[in-house]
Amino acid sequence: MADVKKIATRAAYGEFLVEEGAKRPNLVAMSADLSGSNKTDGFEKAYPERFIESGISEQDMYAEAAGLALSGKVVCASTFAMFAAGRAYEIIRNSIAYTGANVKICATHGGITVGEDGASHQTFEDIALMREIPGMVVLNPADAVSAKALLAETVAADGPSYVRLGRANVPVIYDENEIFEIGKAKTVKEGSNVTIIATGIMVADAIAAAETLEAEGISARVIDMHTIKPLDEEAIIKAAQETGAIVTAEEHSVIGGLGSAVAEVVVQNCPVKVAMVGQKDCFGESGKPADLLKKYGMTPADIVAAVKSVK
Repeated sequence: MADVKKIATRAAYGEFLVEEGAKRPNLVAMSADLSGSNKTDGFEKAYPERFIESGISEQDMYAEAAGLALSGKVVCASTFAMFAAGRAYEIIRNSIAYTGANVKICATHGGITVGEDGASHQTFEDIALMREIPGMVVLNPADAVSAKALLAETVAADGPSYVRLGRANVPVIYDENEIFEIGKAKTVKEGSNVTIIATGIMVADAIAAAETLEAEGISARVIDMHTIKPLDEEAIIKAAQETGAIVTAEEHSVIGGLGSAVAEVVVQNCPVKVAMVGQKDCFGESGKPADLLKKYGMTPADIVAAVKSVK
């Protein structure tokens, strides 16, 4: 996909905020001293009266967001995924989710592709933490197009959601007119021998892996599981029944994330072999995103190897 247009999902988020701000006078955006990095600075310039800079105080920001939402605002509150899911977890759980506040936790810089910022900023636990919270919708878009579409869906819906967004530029997979629905996975490639269920940036790698496998005579179905919660159980069960084996791929820990969610469905409904590609039980390190993905086993080649292990 070297010649494919690449855009970071955080950049798509920034564009979405400015566009949506014109449509929704009750939309408020917030940042915790990272507006340039999480791309809320465009909204800040366009609608300064509806932008709140909370400083390096993530817990306070999400507590403020809950209050604003319970007062009738739609709030998109952003910081790095490490600081949202990690530092502010208790506030998100008790002040936002428990009250059903209409806050969209738009967390940027998820996963190992944070790169040079290193292990302290590379979070692999955020999806696991957020999917455990009752009533929390969890979204992980694969590209800029799906990011904007899913953001539009979740802003239009009432209640809390966690949207994972990335730092690095990633391939644009979908056409601009593609339709997305929260809780309904997208089959991006049909296949009959095995299913690769991917999320976030790993969808592009899953497509690349499927092309390699096709050349070797293995027909791989590729599913973009952009919604981790509510999970599209129907798509998973159908894939297990029709292809007989599943490989999950995520830029997240294999403990508690997409792989765990898929395995929970498979073991209860249609037991088949499942292999998981993702961050193992370890921290990352500082480095170039591509080098880190290779070192920690999250590349198309790793997906191909996982497929062969279950066939």
